[in-house]
Amino acid sequence: MSLPPTFLPRCGLLLAAAALLSACAATGTGSVATRYRCEHGIDFSVRFVDDSALIESSRASDVLFRDAGGQGASQTVYSNTRMRAEFGLGSGGREAVLRYPLLPLVARCVRDGKEVP
Repeated sequence: MSLPPTFLPRCGLLLAAAALLSACAATGTGSVATRYRCEHGIDFSVRFVDDSALIESSRASDVLFRDAGGQGASQTVYSNTRMRAEFGLGSGGREAVLRYPLLPLVARCVRDGKEVP
């Protein structure tokens, strides 16, 4: 069975288009990072993309996935094996809590209002 001569070039174009679209999705509206400052000298930025939270700090980078929990639509919970993050806490929704179960450590955080591109 032979393939038509235009098959491979078309597949290449489709793969390139898919890669371009996925790159655009990764840098789309969810790509603005929000800064948080926490107890214990922890500060981090978070980007929410799809059902994940990308956390960048001076200590480490983590990808957390949406988890059950939170009270109402404004409170969201994300976790992985190393940590659990709860966002949208406090009366204004500007607070967060980071939980590191292996240490154990709980850090209360507040959004500092700065957004990082």
